[in-house]
Amino acid sequence: MILTVTLNTALDITYRVRTLRPHASHHVQEVVERPGGKGVNVARVLAALGHEVTATGFAGGDTGRAVRERLADTPGLVDRLVPVGGATRRTVAVVDELTGDTTQLNEPGPHVTPAEWAAFQNIYGRLLASASAVALCGSLPPGVPVGAYAGLIRSARAAGVPVLLDTDGEPLRRGVAARPDLVKPNAEELAELTGSHEPLRATQDARRRGAHAVVASLGADGLLAHTPEGRWRATPPARVHGNPAGAGDSAVAGLLSGLVEGLCWPDRLTRAVALSTATVTAPAAGEFDRAAYEELVGRVAVTCEASAAREPRATSSPASARAGRS
Repeated sequence: MILTVTLNTALDITYRVRTLRPHASHHVQEVVERPGGKGVNVARVLAALGHEVTATGFAGGDTGRAVRERLADTPGLVDRLVPVGGATRRTVAVVDELTGDTTQLNEPGPHVTPAEWAAFQNIYGRLLASASAVALCGSLPPGVPVGAYAGLIRSARAAGVPVLLDTDGEPLRRGVAARPDLVKPNAEELAELTGSHEPLRATQDARRRGAHAVVASLGADGLLAHTPEGRWRATPPARVHGNPAGAGDSAVAGLLSGLVEGLCWPDRLTRAVALSTATVTAPAAGEFDRAAYEELVGRVAVTCEASAAREPRATSSPASARAGRS
């Protein structure tokens, strides 16, 4: 079982408009609602790939009930969200159909009390006993300690469970110091962590700070990985237009599924880039276009990068391992 943690779950709402104009009224062409928050998106993609997944975190209020009702319809996904008194947040993505651009509005989330945080930690500790890997994803809601992810990483390491961290700011800085197996920042988050805007140098610095491996998301340019086995850059065959919301979460699902399946790094990166790109082309946040994914997985380019650290490089496994489970 793969465990995903979403401390700040959300109900993702996607509006599609013909064109988005400031200071104007708009006729919405389509409205789509999905359970969201980064770890929830990761869990849904993992379940679609055929993995058994348990999603935990917090949910509360009418919005939280809507999230849980929709999660119940996801085959292979077990809901272990912890109830809270506050209301789960909403996120709104407005897609401009003329340009393909997306405007994102994210609410802060409910205030979590010390008792609610303690209840979550108790459940998390029990779930680790049967987890093959854990993903800690997204922002922290008000009331959760800024060092929360660092503590959860230490608990996973003590239980012998590989842990992936995908967050930003001070929670990322503290989390990296707790030595996670993998961190997946985007370019802006990586620069904030390390002070370097040069991705190769920044990924190396993030490893020095404690991360065992670093995979940086470079947007339309794909992924850059710095691992003990070597460095690789993975790029999609072409730029695509669409809604990028959830694309990074699909990349996390690709990396995590590849880890538990024992794939080598180039094949993990291939899957992650294909899933991420297929998510951009999907109609709603946090979902991927399976036909596009299966077509893309054979066309992602993975190349070795020069390594100043002089680390050994892994050998690619056959491309047939890349498509994952259906």
